[in-house]
Amino acid sequence: MKVAALQLVSTPRAADNLARAAHWVGEAAAAGAQFVALPEYFCLMGQNDEDKLGIAETLDTPGVIQHTLQNLARGHGIWLLGGTLPLRAASGKVTNTSLVYGPDGHLAARYDKIHLFSFNSGLGESYDEGRVQQAGQQPVAFDLAGWRTGLSICYDLRFPELYRALAPELICAPSAFTHTTGKAHWELLLRARAVENLAYVVAPAQGGTHENGRKTWGHTMIVDPWGEVLAEVAEGEGMAVAVLERRRLEAVRKALPCLQHRRL
Repeated sequence: MKVAALQLVSTPRAADNLARAAHWVGEAAAAGAQFVALPEYFCLMGQNDEDKLGIAETLDTPGVIQHTLQNLARGHGIWLLGGTLPLRAASGKVTNTSLVYGPDGHLAARYDKIHLFSFNSGLGESYDEGRVQQAGQQPVAFDLAGWRTGLSICYDLRFPELYRALAPELICAPSAFTHTTGKAHWELLLRARAVENLAYVVAPAQGGTHENGRKTWGHTMIVDPWGEVLAEVAEGEGMAVAVLERRRLEAVRKALPCLQHRRL
């Protein structure tokens, strides 16, 4: 299966971001990708966290973000992972949610980010997603054209027990890693999750300096089950494209059957 992971540098303007997403989804489809993945916060990188509340949608009454994703999937006949978008929660906060659409435009899966990021460098750089976001509760895996696909988002990468629960063949990790944490840990985490699960990893990311002053690490990657980086985009808009090969997955799992050797 040919896959594409898209890298964006999203702005505080949702309409502009949707247009850039549509452009790159079209490029990926034209390149033959059957599965296309957008990064976390693809629809908005606001001036502050509260901006997410202003564009939040619900599944019951889909708005322009969901309609755009659905139409792109159906129009190009692809599987589409819509990075993340904010959905209203009963608490008054929002969930940071990944939606996956099938080639006919149907909603195939929903995952709400379980682990909410917080960080304080002590040097003026700090984040606390829990201020406006409500954590998800349920791990989610689904069948993507015969591949057992586990959904995760960004900070989830630091919690390997999530992926054990998913038992994935393919891991999706749309992200917006900070430049500080990404430089230190991004590739390390992606390759570790691939190796310990003997699974492919598709990790689309935000990558550049945003209008709100935030700098994201980028380095969108596709990693194979042996931990080899198949494709990468360093910084700025672009796409990483690779082919997932089932025989490669099966060969690695046969050669090193560590998933069968678990004891704890």
